[in-house]
Amino acid sequence: MIEMTGRTQTKTIEPEPGRTLLDLAVGHGIDWGFACTRGTCARCRCLIEEGAGGLEEATDAEWDRLEPEELEQGYRLACQAVVKQGAGPIKAVNRPYF
Repeated sequence: MIEMTGRTQTKTIEPEPGRTLLDLAVGHGIDWGFACTRGTCARCRCLIEEGAGGLEEATDAEWDRLEPEELEQGYRLACQAVVKQGAGPIKAVNRPYF
C-alpha cells in the first residue's frame, strides 16, 4: 500500500508499478501540488517517510533540481519517483518549498 498525504488529505492506495507518485496522487484525487511534470518546478517535492526502496532510483531531473542533502534525507520529486514492481509499503508526504 502507498499512503500519500497531499496538502489537506491523506489516502491509502494500491501501488501501481511503473507509475509515478504524482500520477497516482492525481489519479486518486489527492490534492498534490504540481505545476509541471518534468521535474523542473519542484512543487511536487515530497518526503518519503517509509519505503524508499520501493521506488526506482532518483532521475537526472531530481539530481539537477534537488540538493544532494535533500535526496539523502528522503526527498523526491513525485513526478519522477516511479513505483517498482513488488514495492512494499510506501509513505509519501507532499512537501513543496512554498
